[in-house]
Amino acid sequence: MASFSFGAGNVAKLVRIPLYVVGRVATLVVPRSSREWVFGSAVGIADGALALWRAASAAGEQTVWLVANVEQERAAAAEGIQTLRKGSARAFWRTARARVVVVTHGFGDVDRYATTGAVVVQLWHGIPLKRIGLDSPATVRAPLAILRPLIAALYRRTQRRIRLIPAASHVVRGRLESAFALPDPSVPVTGEPRVDVLSAGRAEERYDTARAEIARVVGPIGDRALVLYAPTWRDGAPDPAVPDAAQWQRILEVLEEQDAVLLVRSHPLGAGDYAAGVGDRVRLLGSDLVPDVTPLLPALRALVTDYSSLIFDASLVPVPVVFLAPDLESYRSERGFYGRYEDVSGGEHARSWSQAADQLAAVLVDGAERDRRLGRARALDATVHAFRDGRNTERVYARICEILEGQRR
Repeated sequence: MASFSFGAGNVAKLVRIPLYVVGRVATLVVPRSSREWVFGSAVGIADGALALWRAASAAGEQTVWLVANVEQERAAAAEGIQTLRKGSARAFWRTARARVVVVTHGFGDVDRYATTGAVVVQLWHGIPLKRIGLDSPATVRAPLAILRPLIAALYRRTQRRIRLIPAASHVVRGRLESAFALPDPSVPVTGEPRVDVLSAGRAEERYDTARAEIARVVGPIGDRALVLYAPTWRDGAPDPAVPDAAQWQRILEVLEEQDAVLLVRSHPLGAGDYAAGVGDRVRLLGSDLVPDVTPLLPALRALVTDYSSLIFDASLVPVPVVFLAPDLESYRSERGFYGRYEDVSGGEHARSWSQAADQLAAVLVDGAERDRRLGRARALDATVHAFRDGRNTERVYARICEILEGQRR
């Protein structure tokens, strides 16, 4: 498995400190324009950044998107988005000139060295269940313990550049304020632009559109029920939920009996772990194929996951969830959760794929069981989403305009 970790990433940040200094000097002398916006997202032309780009573009803002590869350039061209390659001199210049900088994951979505002084809008990529940012020990992980306070201080200082991070509700607002060390005004409850797609139009239209897109990506699916499996990336550690031969057999039995297809959305670095089950009944739906899975949720008959923020997105549809958490105790102690995991899962999480397959079979065949889990999803939706009107992006754009107007006074 390819290696990636917060520790390695944090060491790289320390090595790059001189570049941050150079960038800071540059942003002191380069004037920012009044209308330019720079967009970026770690997942490409997708997520909340795309929703906000559409609003800003329609309003006449001057926009450019920083992309990482040819595939992202092509996706941007299909939307009519002007692009520049991240890491180029022009990308640095446009970021240094931009009045507004929009990201979904971190400052590396654009040019991290040229964001100081801009109105930075962080459209975080999901409601957190697991602890993130300064609330998580993983964020300040380093090979040497002595470096952790320095990394924490640098992280806190960096996050202070964020002027706006929209929250889905007051419950979520508290998590974001704590994770990013931000004051109340920077975390307004506007709803998330990334989930407007789950409220726009009629439910039947959303269902048909989602199924058509899934079929385009993974191949013919007919009228079969669709189940999404979305395990959480474990920072390069082995995935404890990968099925063994007997578990794959049980999964396939359930899929055959219920005429269903399992869509596996593992982390790109862990996709090979699920290769043994791939076939007509099991298809890969990784982020390399679909950068943003949110618009596809209306097509699902069920969601299987452990700690993914998709739990909250799916509650908007709603979609019944089967929780599969074989490493709950260790994950809780190492990463931690906002609130109690059992309050989200109902205390019914499976410990293995064998148990999860049995629960999935019940959801697919038993109307009463499906309704019970749908009721839990609706209750979760009522807790974490303040808006379901498809106007989150509109509210976020309006708030950005208020900030810009305040700067002109």
